[in-house]
Amino acid sequence: MYALVDCNSFYASCEKIFRPDLKNKPVIVLSNNDGCVIARSPEAKKMGLTMGQPWYQVRENYIGKGGVVFSSNYELYADISNRVMNLLAASCPEIDIYSIDEAFLNLQTYEKNIDLIRFAFESKEKIKKWVGIPVSIGIAPTKTLAKLANKIAKDDDRFDGVVILQDKKIIQHFLKMVEIEKIWGIGKRLAKRLNAMGIKNALQLSQTEPRLMGDNFSVVLERTIRELKGQPCLGTNNILEPKKQIMVSRSFGKSIDSKKIINEAISFHAGRAAEKLRFEDQKCSLITVFIRSNPFNRNIKQIYSSNFIELIHPTDDSRVIIKSANQILDKIYRRGYKYSKAGVLLSSFSGKLGYQMNLFEKSCDSKKSERLMNVVDFLNLTEKGKLYFGNQGYRNTWKMKRDMKSKRYTTKIDEIPIAK
Repeated sequence: MYALVDCNSFYASCEKIFRPDLKNKPVIVLSNNDGCVIARSPEAKKMGLTMGQPWYQVRENYIGKGGVVFSSNYELYADISNRVMNLLAASCPEIDIYSIDEAFLNLQTYEKNIDLIRFAFESKEKIKKWVGIPVSIGIAPTKTLAKLANKIAKDDDRFDGVVILQDKKIIQHFLKMVEIEKIWGIGKRLAKRLNAMGIKNALQLSQTEPRLMGDNFSVVLERTIRELKGQPCLGTNNILEPKKQIMVSRSFGKSIDSKKIINEAISFHAGRAAEKLRFEDQKCSLITVFIRSNPFNRNIKQIYSSNFIELIHPTDDSRVIIKSANQILDKIYRRGYKYSKAGVLLSSFSGKLGYQMNLFEKSCDSKKSERLMNVVDFLNLTEKGKLYFGNQGYRNTWKMKRDMKSKRYTTKIDEIPIAK
């Protein structure tokens, strides 16, 4: 059996933890630069707000009805997510973190030893009590069915946030109610082709021949059909597996045409990416940089430029990565355009102790470099000080708008809530 634990309205729920005055009030969270709605509390959903709705379109009506709005506070959300995942890992070691607010638990080793209903409700209550986040839990023989169970638990209040699908007849009953495009892993395009074959719901899909459908479509669809039949095809991923790439990108608070300011943004992103790289105990040998204009502004000339540098020696040194990123920017920057976003991507990773040296080139990394980066990370992470590289700038005029951001209650000592 697999359990899917999904945090309800996660970003909005995080904002309510330290604000008891927001209980039962509509709360929404906005995307980068306060552009559009990306999270809604149940109360906000009842007001008719939809995901992706531009903020300027709903601002006046929403605020007028007593709604509360926040800019994205990713540091808070990441820390709360870690707390939820640590609680889940403590109760079930085989955990597959699917996203910031979702995780699969492999319960096959517990199936005969615990009461699944009791396990689900105790987990739900513990997360709510210890962290403050409401969750829904779906349990079923496969991950795809667990996804279905979780959706039922969220949509139907009668189940009190927990649904366990074990009985074959009950599974078929719910499969019959699910449209093809609502199944995990099946998009609108594939749903259209399946509808043309007379397959309208999940039950009909589960009754097809998996091998034949796989030959005609893809192995992914074959796995989905087998999962709907109750045959596990998607195992638990190793959450300790190192990342394959690291991306840091942000939209600017306003469109920018100054190369100097974009240089600062690229340097900042490159430094942040290098910090994440060291946290993963990896080195990279491929650095990619991109800049682009606002694709939604039809009144300006559009541009998207990117390029990369392949390093001779893998590195995790911020100085090398920042310098290389700015060399790429020199190649791709074009005058006469207004840019709205920039990003740095690190890839082609290798372990610190296992990478190929070049016979004819002197390595740019050294013990001295490693010691310097350790000092930089220590000071920045422990907040005993803040160290930046000069070309990262200090004004940060390019940073995105987050005028309604809440405090980072759990990660900044000077932002801890004070009871009055």
